[in-house]
Amino acid sequence: MTDPTPRINLADFETAAVRELSQMVYDYYAGGAGDEVLLGTSRAAWNAIALRYRVLRDVSQRSLACAILGQELSWPMFVAPMAFQQMAHPDGELATARAAGATGTGMILSTLSTTSIEDVRAACTGPLWFQLYIYRDREASRALVQRAQAAGCDALVLTVDSPMLGRRERDIRNGFHVPAGTPVPNLTGGPRDTLAAQGATASSLATFVEQHWDGSISWRDLEWLQSITTLPILVKGIVRGDDAVLALDAGAAGVIVSNHGGRQLDTAIPTARALPEVADAMAGRGTLLVDGGIRRGTDVLKALAMGANGVLLGRPVLWGLAADGETGARQVLELLKDECHLALGLAGCRTPMDLDRGFLA
Repeated sequence: MTDPTPRINLADFETAAVRELSQMVYDYYAGGAGDEVLLGTSRAAWNAIALRYRVLRDVSQRSLACAILGQELSWPMFVAPMAFQQMAHPDGELATARAAGATGTGMILSTLSTTSIEDVRAACTGPLWFQLYIYRDREASRALVQRAQAAGCDALVLTVDSPMLGRRERDIRNGFHVPAGTPVPNLTGGPRDTLAAQGATASSLATFVEQHWDGSISWRDLEWLQSITTLPILVKGIVRGDDAVLALDAGAAGVIVSNHGGRQLDTAIPTARALPEVADAMAGRGTLLVDGGIRRGTDVLKALAMGANGVLLGRPVLWGLAADGETGARQVLELLKDECHLALGLAGCRTPMDLDRGFLA
């Protein structure tokens, strides 16, 4: 049956996705850590920032086009790395890649994708970055890095806020596991089997992380990563200015301000509050991106005005994917892009370069 509800904002896509997803899969995508306080404060923090718009600026011609790490985009947006996208739709990451390409959006592919790096690279017409966790088995990590570079990925995104998995109570209640037949082609053997194991009151992802992710990771591992690849490396999961400086000093090409969508440390600082400190500490060094709770074009403008070069969009892309595959994911990106165009003009700006903190209150 055709969904009769018009989808005029990103929240409408989540409503549509709920009807398509099992409770276990919806909760995995939507849930956060602990009491999920950070899920609410992430949105509230963007909403609490007011825009001080300018007038009589001739905004009849506007452009969101930009370059991030030297790569051209039609707007300053990347799809955030999100695992197990075939749980949302059979086309999974391939549909997301095509939607990103159709809208001039970059894409970051999760290590825990349900489509191979090589196939996503073939489907992705724009920038494709590969997101990496560091495993206890460094040779497994090395092999992934080599695959990503050989496939033609444009950068690596090292996620550093997950030395262990946050307590995700929805997943515990649901006994989260990767459904039978769902591929995880970047993993083989035991790790893949662990993710598919079913338990009534346990998350297979939590078991997988406990067995395979390395809680001892440190800045030395960023140096090691640079020794095995020529790709630029961005560090994702930074919420402090001093950590951002350490990342740059250790050779990172950039930083992504992120609290993992509220899925790791509950009651952590919302990214909208963390971003200005990080931008000030970086002082124009390297590339700066941000994610976490961005749902409106005005949120994107606020992030750019604070000093970000671009933003990442996560869950809404999954909602579009679940609602209508590639078409739904593309509609989500087009909708937010249109909102950004409108907000830019109403703020009295022609390009993102016109934005600075004078537009914020």
